[in-house]
Amino acid sequence: MSMYPPNMFFTSESVAEGHPDKFCDQISDAVLDECLKHDPMSRVACETYVTMGMLIVGGEITTEALFDVAQVVRNVGIDVGYTSPKYGFDINTAAIIRTIHAQSSDIAQGVAKESGEIGAGDQGLMFGYACRQTEQLMPLPIQLAHILAMKLAEVRKNGELPYLGPDGKTQVTVEYRDSKPTRVDYVVIAASHTDEVVTLDGKFTTDEAKEEIIAKVVRPVIGDLADRKTQITINGTGKFLVSGPQCDTGLTGRKIIVDTYGGWAVHGGGAFSGKDATKVDRSAGYMARYIAKNIVGAHLAEECLLQISYCIGLVDPVSVMVNTFGTGSLSDEALAHLVRRVFPLSPKGIIDHLKLREPVYRNTAVYGHFGRPEFTWEHLDAADELLAKTKEAHAA
Repeated sequence: MSMYPPNMFFTSESVAEGHPDKFCDQISDAVLDECLKHDPMSRVACETYVTMGMLIVGGEITTEALFDVAQVVRNVGIDVGYTSPKYGFDINTAAIIRTIHAQSSDIAQGVAKESGEIGAGDQGLMFGYACRQTEQLMPLPIQLAHILAMKLAEVRKNGELPYLGPDGKTQVTVEYRDSKPTRVDYVVIAASHTDEVVTLDGKFTTDEAKEEIIAKVVRPVIGDLADRKTQITINGTGKFLVSGPQCDTGLTGRKIIVDTYGGWAVHGGGAFSGKDATKVDRSAGYMARYIAKNIVGAHLAEECLLQISYCIGLVDPVSVMVNTFGTGSLSDEALAHLVRRVFPLSPKGIIDHLKLREPVYRNTAVYGHFGRPEFTWEHLDAADELLAKTKEAHAA
């Protein structure tokens, strides 16, 4: 039993690394990483705002680290490709405004405990999810959308399609039959570009450029999932010449569905980027994915949705809920008890287990936080313990 009808079309989207919101996410996480490099105990809540010719970095940061915030920002901009006005933003000439102050002492006293434990940095609810649609145990639509976004960056940076700009979006609609993904029905690509691939009347991206994007980006990713009925739209308004922050204001934390499961699973509402791991929006969101993935990876369920909730200043979660949609080898209640036995759920326990004081966050800030094996919360190293505890429960 799935949470969705057995026969349906489901759509998810991703965005390119130069999308203004994602640009801001990467800057916020680059600032976090720089803090953690010099002071692993840093408390960071960094927000970034970008518009035409100007970028603001602000928030609450308590750290021993000393570094040039503006240089960190410019390094991200150069890496993304915002180095010329023709792409909608030039990081080398943009104004960078820094508005940073320390974390509230009221919050700090609830987070740092004399016992060495860490209280949750805020209240909230976090969800984790895993399923068997892909080898990454992610829903197929969001996984394909992310790979398409990665491919846009690859062919831009390696010079295969040199007219592409950093900004862009991808979208994939998958057809499901009997609850199984069977084919890709529709692909939408918004790919920013320079004027060298605009038609003579100035209204459209040239057909030649569109065909190149289909051939070098869409076909290699979608492969056999496309058929003669699959539709592909490149730059649906006609062209994408005006792009980046000159036409679209960016802000940290506005792509929470892109960051997680593409709308397939529910979301607790908290963004990830710019937050250190004492903020349970991030750390418990990662732990929830880790738990759900290990439950599915251990073949204790075909599909798993997990919710954890916290109260600010308290160590232990307020609640733990597991829903396997009827696919579990144990009852959902039994799995919830098992989760509490096997996994550390306090903020400190999560931070230590998943090594969340390491400066790894810039890499999470584009192409999704889940389904990528380089991150600790994607490891399947708890599956054996889950199975062992399950056998103990059956034996008892």
